[in-house]
Amino acid sequence: MSSGTDLDEHLALLRRRWTLLVGCVVFGAAASLALHWLIPSAYTATTQVLVMPVGVPEQLNQVTNRQREALNLDTEAQVAQSAVVAARAARVLGGQDPEPVEVTVPPNSAVLLISVTTADPESAAAQSRAYADAYLDHRRADALGALTAQQQAVLAKLKQVNAATDAVVRQLAKLTTGSPEHTIARQRQSVLNRQAASLSLKYDALRTIAVTPGTILSRATRPDAPSSPSLPLLLGTGLMAGLLAGSAAAYARDRLDTRLRAAADVERLTGLPILGDLSGPNAADRLADLAGEVVSACQNRRLLVRRLPPGLRSARSAEPLHVGLPLVVLDGSGASDLASAEAALLVVGLHKTTSKDVAAAVHRLARHDVPVVGVVTAAEAVPAFVSLLAPYPQPTLGRLASPGEFDLLNGPPPETSAFHAYQQPHRPGAPT
Repeated sequence: MSSGTDLDEHLALLRRRWTLLVGCVVFGAAASLALHWLIPSAYTATTQVLVMPVGVPEQLNQVTNRQREALNLDTEAQVAQSAVVAARAARVLGGQDPEPVEVTVPPNSAVLLISVTTADPESAAAQSRAYADAYLDHRRADALGALTAQQQAVLAKLKQVNAATDAVVRQLAKLTTGSPEHTIARQRQSVLNRQAASLSLKYDALRTIAVTPGTILSRATRPDAPSSPSLPLLLGTGLMAGLLAGSAAAYARDRLDTRLRAAADVERLTGLPILGDLSGPNAADRLADLAGEVVSACQNRRLLVRRLPPGLRSARSAEPLHVGLPLVVLDGSGASDLASAEAALLVVGLHKTTSKDVAAAVHRLARHDVPVVGVVTAAEAVPAFVSLLAPYPQPTLGRLASPGEFDLLNGPPPETSAFHAYQQPHRPGAPT
């Protein structure tokens, strides 16, 4: 089966269940509009912070073609969202507990976007600015603390070197000039003097470092429009959810529905072969193929025709069809028709029969060892079989009359047309 055929079947199924599909789509759209009306508006304010190196050892990124900033901005983003920064922001706000902050990092940049979402636009802007100030204060305090610790470490080391130098000087005063001990003491004194000079330079450099944690590029301002809920997003989500739910419901409803609406439903739900489908507008063009199918399956056999539902009637005349092979047709009106039948043909009225009705009919026929050779589906017209007009005698054939049953007619005289033979009065149980 081609993909085009599969698509046609899916579209036909959705057309059959269009009310269910449209109902789900409308419900999804209505639900999204209701959510947009019920969900309170939220406002988002954002502050942009440029992060700068503070001049003390910190966690750095490896600078590459893709990562051009030495600072680890992902770590800085986590620091900005930490509880320590939140506590500082609360102190900036005068003890008010701020809302959770969201920090993002644009690619290949040293900028942090500090965003706060609240129901009040003024509060959102104030809290975003408070978080930015608290983050920079925390970063400055950490840098100053690290710098002070380094200065103290260098100063302590310098004091140790100076003490050792004083000890060497006192030792040199007691040693004889030119002795090996005097020479070693001189070399140690020289090494200590170089260390003291290096530590002094490092200490002076640490004292002159300017700590700049970063700058605020743009402070948060009062947002003019709410950031959520978004009507296009909710409406699109509702329509898509309704479409998916409607399609699933339509497929489930179609699979659970046992009513036969097309010939494909008969094969899908009952497994019986379709000998002919006369439900379309060009049913008369398919009568020849139907005759060949029926005669090929039932020649030289007694064929019992069963209508489903039993009260199936024809709303218009069916075109007669001439068949030249022997065929005995039983319409079930005789008491011995079921016992003498060798095969059965089901005439199913579409939109009037369910697969359970067909299964029940097949089960009843199977109890009498009568196999079902196939199914003829029809919406209104039922085919009629008449004997073949020929100059030599032909065995008479039954015809399937408009009420949905096969009647037996004698061959019409040569001067009688096929249409006149088809219009002869109905005689149930007439001999073949």
